[in-house]
Amino acid sequence: MAADRPPTVALDGVERSFGAVRALASVDLACAPGRCLGLVGHNGAGKSTLMGVLAGTVAPDRGRVLVDGTDATVGYDVLAAQRHGVRCVFQELSLCPNLTVAENARVAHPALGGLGWRRRAGQLIGDRLDELFPGHGIRPDELVGDLPIGRRQLVEIARAFTVTDRPVRLVILDEPTSALDAVVADQLLAHVRRFVAGGGSCILISHILGEILVAADEIMVMRDGRAVVTRPASEFTRDSLVAAMGTVTQPERQENHFDAADRAATAQPRIRARAADGPELTAYPGEVVGLAGLAGQGQSEMLRRIFDAARRGRGEVHGSAALVAGDRQTEGIFPLWSIARNVSIGSLSALTRLGLIDGAAEDRLAADWHRRIGIRTPDMDDNILTLSGGNQQKALFARALGTTAPIVLMDDPMRGVDVGTKREVYAMIRAEAQSGRTFLWYSTEMDELQHCGHVYVFRDGRIVADLPRHEATEEAVLHASFRESA
Repeated sequence: MAADRPPTVALDGVERSFGAVRALASVDLACAPGRCLGLVGHNGAGKSTLMGVLAGTVAPDRGRVLVDGTDATVGYDVLAAQRHGVRCVFQELSLCPNLTVAENARVAHPALGGLGWRRRAGQLIGDRLDELFPGHGIRPDELVGDLPIGRRQLVEIARAFTVTDRPVRLVILDEPTSALDAVVADQLLAHVRRFVAGGGSCILISHILGEILVAADEIMVMRDGRAVVTRPASEFTRDSLVAAMGTVTQPERQENHFDAADRAATAQPRIRARAADGPELTAYPGEVVGLAGLAGQGQSEMLRRIFDAARRGRGEVHGSAALVAGDRQTEGIFPLWSIARNVSIGSLSALTRLGLIDGAAEDRLAADWHRRIGIRTPDMDDNILTLSGGNQQKALFARALGTTAPIVLMDDPMRGVDVGTKREVYAMIRAEAQSGRTFLWYSTEMDELQHCGHVYVFRDGRIVADLPRHEATEEAVLHASFRESA
């Protein structure tokens, strides 16, 4: 029986530092056959570093890596992890954008050689996509770089579960649903349960705590590089899990939402835009407007059109706009720059004196947002890539909210952001909306729609429903996503 076998992979007293920052402090972890381990903690708690050790991309300073109870620390790298059946879906996707879907499958499977390898690689990844995500709409000959981030995530996940000459024994999923809508996320979690029921091991990292509570058999909470709690998932509630992470549980406040009466009293909408031949989208000063529906239905394209119109001063968009990108690696961060410069780039006009950037003002702006949004770094002059994914996203929020732009566009921006930071950002959005800013917010997290005054649902590139906040339930959004609204 699985319970009688040693852990597939275990870590014993693992430590890792990056300069003066201790990322891991004597962490133990065991991945048992037939079990799913949920891993939670705030941004910068050490989760992704710990998974890097398991996947062989990060070498520990101290501690041991055990495979089937045998010490495998010496020489444990990516190739060794692959040989032992360890696969990882990284939070920052590892696909090669200049290769096709089939070619990316071939990269992970050297056994797919010889004549006809492209056909066999395409069949391999296509079959697994069909199994995990029916109706995915991805062709094996498509360039990965041409796919939106949600579909790239599907390819990355499916590739992790493909098998040729090497078994799949442990799959690490680091924020796997961050760019997926609720329907596709449910498909993935169902497959995880099937994989585990068949004797596989899985580690699931997610800031969507409901996913952890549903899918995991056991939950480990990390804080400041340490494992502080490990217990069966059945012993946690959402509130107790949040408390274990070190966040005070507070009820979400829903006041100060812009409503229909406010619209009637406001003469001029700040945004007017139309998607295909559907109804018009309007957003007024002080309004938080949600965009919803299944992923890839035109929500991101609408945000980009509005952003471009604001930049060019064209169309029915009144005022400048700031954008918080969800795909931070390709559309958000400047990877060669410091954290401070990544934050200040959106405010250059306000920081310029006589044609030169005021360095002291730039430092003050960076220090202010370091404090306000809690970016976990000892020095804002460090490179942006020294931050965890969630903290990089905080820097993008700081960039947008630190500008004077009256319009803030948010393209599913909470990818990899912990629950405590989410609540702080929600409060900032409410406060900024109260002061007159307009927010257009695309989200794949249904709970976030309750922070919007009303929600436009997209399907096939057009708006099919406009739901007031009290009607924007998951059932209503999904109903509109699959059927024409009346």
